[in-house]
Parts: sequence; C-alpha cells; structure tokens
Amino acid sequence: MKFDPHPYQQYGIDYILNNPYAGLFWEMGLGKTVTTLTAVNELKYNRWAISRCLVVAPKKVAEATWSKEAEKWDHLKHLKVIPVLGSAQKRIRALDTPGDVWVTNRENIPWLVDYCRNRWPFDMVVLDESSSFKNARSKRFRALKLVRSRIKRLVELTGTPAPNGLEDLWAQIYLLDGGQRLGKTMASYREAFFTQDYAHPGQQYRTYSPNEGADQRVKAAISDICVSMKSEDYLELPPFVEDVVPVALDARAQRAYDKLEKEMLLEVDDQTITAGTAAVLNGKLLQLCSGAVYDEQKHPVPIHSCKVEAFLEVIEQLHGEHALVFYWFQHERDRLLAALSGSGLRVRVYQSAEDEDEWNAGNVDILLAHPASCAYGLNLQFGGRHEIWFGYPNWALELYQQANARLYRQGQDKPVISHMLVVQGGMDEAVVAALQQKGDTQADLMDALRVKIRRAKE
Repeated sequence: MKFDPHPYQQYGIDYILNNPYAGLFWEMGLGKTVTTLTAVNELKYNRWAISRCLVVAPKKVAEATWSKEAEKWDHLKHLKVIPVLGSAQKRIRALDTPGDVWVTNRENIPWLVDYCRNRWPFDMVVLDESSSFKNARSKRFRALKLVRSRIKRLVELTGTPAPNGLEDLWAQIYLLDGGQRLGKTMASYREAFFTQDYAHPGQQYRTYSPNEGADQRVKAAISDICVSMKSEDYLELPPFVEDVVPVALDARAQRAYDKLEKEMLLEVDDQTITAGTAAVLNGKLLQLCSGAVYDEQKHPVPIHSCKVEAFLEVIEQLHGEHALVFYWFQHERDRLLAALSGSGLRVRVYQSAEDEDEWNAGNVDILLAHPASCAYGLNLQFGGRHEIWFGYPNWALELYQQANARLYRQGQDKPVISHMLVVQGGMDEAVVAALQQKGDTQADLMDALRVKIRRAKE
C-alpha cells in the first residue's frame, strides 16, 4: 500500500527527524506507528543517523503491530522488524539476529538492560505508550534511566501522557531531557508545581495537588520537545455514538444484589476509605452488577443472569452485524462464552494477532476482549462498527479510551456505536458516569462509594 501522509503526519515525521528527543502525544487513530517507522527508515537508510532501533511496547502490540505495520506499507516493506519476546534464550537469539527494528515488551526492559550492560546496542529507542513509564520508582524506568546516556534518539508515543494527573509527566519527560525542563528529581518537580495535601493528617502516603496555573506552566516548559494533537482536529471520522443500555434486575436478583451490596458496604467507613479499599470494594460491586462474585477460593458464585440476558438481546438487535465485546473479570468472559455457545455465531476470545486478522477479515461475529489485552495499537476497525461494554475497568479512563479507539480510528468508514450495559442503581452507573465525564475518575468513584456507604448505614 502506498503511503500518502496527511499533513500532520508529515509534520510528525519531520519533527522526529529534527529533534533527537521527541514526544508525540497524539490521540488514538492518528497513525503514530507508521509516522515513527517512516522517520526510522529515513534516519537509517537515507541519513545514516542510526544503526539499531528498539521499540518498547505493550506485549500484544510488541507481538504483531509493529511488524504488520511495516509489512503494510510499500516504503517500509524492506524493514526487518524482529520481536524480542519469549524465553531468555529466544530473546538472546533475537538480539543477535540482523535487522532494523527490534521490538520488546516493557516488562523485558530490566532484563535487557542487565543483559546488555556496557554493550547497549540501540542508539534509538521508541517508547510506544510511554505513559507506562510514568512511575519513577518502577524497575522499567530505573533500568532505562541507566542507559539513557547511550541513547542518541528517543521518541515517546502516547495518547494519554498524564492519565492520572500532572505527576505522571515527570518520569516521561526526564527520559527525554534528563531533567532539564521539569527538574532533576520528582521532589524538585513537586516543589515547583505542586502543593502537598494536608487534609488527612496521619495518612501513610502523601498526596499533592497542582498549583494554580501549573498545567499551563508545565505545557510551556515541554512544548519544544512534545507535540500534542487531537484526532477530531485532524481526521474526518464518522460519528462515535454511546448507547447506554439500562439493565433492570428482576425482583429476586435485586434482593440478592441489595443484600450483598449492603453487607460489603457496612464493613467500610466512608470517612476513612482509601484508594486500595475503594478498588477492592468497587471491583466486588462491579462483579455483582455482572451477575457473579468470586468467593474466597476464587470461584465465581452466580447471583443473577440479568446482564447476560440484556447482552443477548443487544446481540439479537444487531441483526448479524459483528460486535467487539469488552469484559473485565474472567467469570464474565466464561459466562458470555456459555451464553453464546448455542447461538450459531462465530465467537472468539482475543489472544493473538491471528484473532485480529480473522476479525478484520470478517470471519468473526463476536470478538470477546479484555481492555488491558487489546487497548493499545490494535487495528480492529475493519471488522465491525459495534462494540459492547459488558464489564468496566476499575476507574481506568486510559484503558477505556484506548479500548474504544480499536474501532473508532483512521480507516473506519461507518459510525461506531458503543453499547454500554448499565445495571440501574448499581456501581455500573457511577463508573460509566465517571468515564464519560473524562475527569478524575478515581475521585469520582470514591465519592460515589462514600455516598453508597452512608445510604447503606442509614
């Protein structure tokens, strides 16, 4: 296929070529992969500026996305993309294989740095979804920091550079400039742009709030090495429609749900609820909405089938159109598979690039997928235009947005409809409301939990 770059893509290519350390903070669907590979090809074969390029990506993306993107375009077909995955022996063999671009998953970075040590061979590194390096205490960040001085060029790609707030930016920008713009340490960054919260004396962890105008000051500080673009400003995409499908529990299911919800809520004090407690409680309530809860032995205990029945009705109303279905808990996946077993539909669970190919070829009617396994890089826009949210991520706005972008991206020529199954009065409502507002989802959900706890006690 001939690559005729959009003006913004050509701008991105030129930006990478002219800036050895660059952040492309582009929203989903803008073609970050082909833009970056085009720049890599130019740097290696026309300018002789690099010799070996390493791409660090989420595992599923590392397995297939980069190699398939190179195969797709005529001007990139000669690039040899080598996955550095699997056992240590396979990874070592891959590193010794001649090529142009080596792709590994982010969990392998500590191993790779330790294995190469002073023989670090990559003069260019691309961090696909650089937000996974936002934690300055993580092993992957510390490992990459050790070899940063040996990297001549570094490109960061992400649509959500600060999914949980401005604090997420420091580690990513540090890898680009060594601390020149936002400070040499996280402490100095917080001192310059944040104020410590003292609302909860005695809490075990510290929290910080951005100072007034901090977001604008941070943007100004990094504007010379980062480019931010929104898809709606550059692409003519069809509409994206959110279709909230209310799920009403029958009387028996409602009694069971109310009883279990009340028992769990009464165990927690709404005044001292923490993020960890909220995550556990929210997870349990979302399981209840879906119809089953894990017991202490990790076995799912069925409670109701109302949501599954609503799901089957949506499938029926699609009249044969294909659907990408998102689940969160494994018991949701298993119960959906059981419900679809006698339908005659072609059903698959996304696990590998083969499933992606079959879906895009039109050979799959229902593709079940976990948001964390297919949220980044996958091109599923050719297999259908309907998606169904059966289960929801625990206040993970980034996963939610990235998962939606699997269908709603460049190349999609039909309106994308997102059918969201929502149990009325359940935790589903709070989650969906927080995700749709695209604000501080964690704060919104903790507030929702506090309200539910107070009501249960009353």
